[in-house]
Amino acid sequence: MVHAYVMVRTEAGAPQEVRDAVADLDAVSAAHVVAGDYDLIVEVDAPEVTDVLDVATDQIQGQAGVLETKTYVGMSE
Repeated sequence: MVHAYVMVRTEAGAPQEVRDAVADLDAVSAAHVVAGDYDLIVEVDAPEVTDVLDVATDQIQGQAGVLETKTYVGMSE
């Protein structure tokens, strides 16, 4: 299992709606609105790194209001 963190920058006023939408995705274990350079931190658990890529690029970036993502893959359990 691969655990990753996807940092998400959204349009102004959109963090709550994006969080609610991505929280319902199967691979998402948690989604938090945060303060800082990004608006959300989304935790993803997937069988393979390529599955994390699919979640980040297709499922999260495909949400209305998402401007940018950056993905960090956990290196330890």
